[in-house]
Amino acid sequence: MDRTAIILAGGFSSRFGSDKGILKIADKSLILHVADSVSSIVDEIIIVTNSKKKIKKYTKEVFDLKANFFLDLYKGIGPLAGALTGLKNAKGEYSLIVPFDTPFLSKKILSLLFNLCRDKSAVIPRWPNDHIEPLHAVYRTIETLNAATDAISKQETQLRAMIQRLNNVFYISTEIIKKFDPKLRTFLNINSPTDLARAKEYSKQRLKK
Repeated sequence: MDRTAIILAGGFSSRFGSDKGILKIADKSLILHVADSVSSIVDEIIIVTNSKKKIKKYTKEVFDLKANFFLDLYKGIGPLAGALTGLKNAKGEYSLIVPFDTPFLSKKILSLLFNLCRDKSAVIPRWPNDHIEPLHAVYRTIETLNAATDAISKQETQLRAMIQRLNNVFYISTEIIKKFDPKLRTFLNINSPTDLARAKEYSKQRLKK
């Protein structure tokens, strides 16, 4: 097995007052949008979340995709815990890590990241202002698991602590990614009701084309 997708679904959705993962855009939940986007380019899908209640709900949403669910191994330290949990259970040599609230993931871009990761520790998109997208990136599974484990053991809980421990990271400019996705909607996170409304409007426009 070569490729794993790890979907991080441990957020608290505090700005929505309900579980963000089952919010609908074009009659599909956010979690299903993401799982659908990665299903054709990976060998397995792992969904990491922070409660058994969410696992029960999300299993119904992605039933046909046969995703594997895992609870965070560590509580209260954010996405690094989810990344470590996914990497620990991944069978693929390379692992894509994405959040559960990015409904417009580009298969072309994700495939490009996988292809570029050969002989690399990771391939991570980077903006012109040097901001990076560590949750829209591909990692070599075992090396990154070791890096995440070491970071957490030293009480360093930021994703950058994991990345700093990797030996050969390739940063791909978002200017290159624009060639595949001119408006960079692949990075659009649904973090607020305003984001959700904007995503629904974009989805309607896309269906009309």
